[in-house]
Amino acid sequence: MTDTPLWTPRAERADASHLAAFTRLMRAKSGQALPEYPSLWRLSVEKPALFWGAVWDYTGLIGDRQGPALAGSGRFLETRFFPEATLNYAENLLAAPDTRLAIRFLQETGDETTLTRAGLSALVSRLQQAMREAGVKAGDRVAGLVANQPETIAAMLATASLGAIWTSCSTDFGVDGCVERFGQTTPKLLFCSDSVLYGGKRVELAARAADIAARLPSLARVVVLPCAGDAAEAAAHIAGAVPLDAFIAPFAAASPAFTRVPFDHPLFILYSSGTTGAPKCIVHGHGGTLLQHLKEHQLHADLHAGDTLFYYTTCGWMMWNWLASALASGATLMCYEGSPFAEHGQRLWRWAEHAGCTHFGTSARYLDALAQSGLAPREHWPLSRLRVLMSTGSPLSAERFGWVYRHIKADLNLASISGGTDIVSCFALGNPTLPVWAGELQCAGLGMAIDVVDDAGHSVTGSKGELVCRRPFPSMPVGFWNDPGQARYRKAYFSRFAGLWAHGDYAEQTRHGGLVIHGRSDAVLNPGGVRIGTAEIYRQLDGVGEVLESIAIGQKWHGDERVVLFVRLRAGAKLDDALVHRIRTQIREGASPRHVPSRIVAVGDLPRTLSGKLVELAVKNVVHGEAVANVGALANPEALALFRDLPELSI
Repeated sequence: MTDTPLWTPRAERADASHLAAFTRLMRAKSGQALPEYPSLWRLSVEKPALFWGAVWDYTGLIGDRQGPALAGSGRFLETRFFPEATLNYAENLLAAPDTRLAIRFLQETGDETTLTRAGLSALVSRLQQAMREAGVKAGDRVAGLVANQPETIAAMLATASLGAIWTSCSTDFGVDGCVERFGQTTPKLLFCSDSVLYGGKRVELAARAADIAARLPSLARVVVLPCAGDAAEAAAHIAGAVPLDAFIAPFAAASPAFTRVPFDHPLFILYSSGTTGAPKCIVHGHGGTLLQHLKEHQLHADLHAGDTLFYYTTCGWMMWNWLASALASGATLMCYEGSPFAEHGQRLWRWAEHAGCTHFGTSARYLDALAQSGLAPREHWPLSRLRVLMSTGSPLSAERFGWVYRHIKADLNLASISGGTDIVSCFALGNPTLPVWAGELQCAGLGMAIDVVDDAGHSVTGSKGELVCRRPFPSMPVGFWNDPGQARYRKAYFSRFAGLWAHGDYAEQTRHGGLVIHGRSDAVLNPGGVRIGTAEIYRQLDGVGEVLESIAIGQKWHGDERVVLFVRLRAGAKLDDALVHRIRTQIREGASPRHVPSRIVAVGDLPRTLSGKLVELAVKNVVHGEAVANVGALANPEALALFRDLPELSI
């Protein structure tokens, strides 16, 4: 880490931010000076009722706000936010149905369509009426095997408007993966896109949807959305299915009706990756999701009405839900369906320039691949409106931070953010008033009482430990679906430390007030009893051009553990003695001798989840001859065979 920030906001930009305006509001409400961000953060976690009430007011959340902002004992499972309030998530996203653009939709072919806020509202109205006619009511589940397209957002909003519950998988999920999830949540209605394009190939979805529907006895109907093919033709291959046009044909557009529900009324069911067993069905509520997203969009991302937000995501990742919520802040959404490397990687950046993108969101893995491709967006496009670039999914290395400022844009708030499906939001994220330091998440989120603790649960500074949260927050799950007595919920987050939410990240607080994520706790290496985060090794490989991606595991070895590094190499590269020496030298000099792997092995592929995350635990299980709990959660399960009985690991 250097002593010079990579970026510092200009004073006029910081002063014009939502966060600066909100700080002025909190000074008036609290009577405190709040001279810098840490003092505002402390107030937000020490006086949560005052803070979250102010967020409601500042963001203009629509609803019936009655009673206290907070009730209960202060313990996680005994605390309720706005227990007497009612609201509807969809009502907030569909406010002001005017001629402003709500959604820009681009497919891999380069074809773009747009939908105004009035057009989106009209489509939601017709869907709402059709769904009600189909028997959907408050509390019912509506599922989607869907592309990231405007009709999907409309279907989700129609579901939410009725008080029903939306749950979705991305179009790369197989039949078993969908049934494993939807079979637990028993949806009444299934939306399915007709087909998608990815990497120049058309993927038809009708046969998959037909198999899924046949295995879900709860379904009353399947509705096929037009995307990259012919919805009517696709529907003809699914028993009892109808294309979207036929589904909504009997109903004229009107102003949607919104059922206002309690703050904790279920809105979304999201799914854990399922790599250690059956996926957890995580239920999130209307109020907690909306309030948290409004806070993150406006106060941390500095998203204003009229801004344009892109996030590269699928409908099986929580960032899709996060993206959709930006409609409540008056932003235009950029929804993309296809490979991010279409047109040799230029497609997304050309579109960002054309659409006037102000906020560009992606994954650390994408930025790594972009750097390896040699494309430097700033050489082709000025990206004059782009103010914020967000990265999540895995830790973004310090080296990649520097690359972004050199090759994308110099005047940019680079926000590495971290949270997850469990909270449908972030624990740590960006800040428009603070500098950006290489490798660091800028700050803890307002209202999120995060800490880093040792194995005994004691706070640690200047060293690595477990990321925890000490106090309740609105976007905690309402619960898990079909979890009597909240047994699975308690085990997932509260079994490690009494009274603390354990998030499962291995982290470190920095002297700048930021955070570094060193990897998942369950993947931490422990050679010689010293804990090492896998991200500490991965970031050292950024400078090794031959290595495309890697996985590090701890192999049991003679009563201890040794570090084994698996690398996937660029085409034409060879893992010879010279490359092995260079990798080890880079890791030794950039990290420490303890980080240097005992064995480095080249493999043809690395296993990843359906959302694209590399799966260290699955590799570790195969290496040790143990069963992988849920192979169906992997996008490429055939890759596991590459790690079985490797001769390099027997010496």
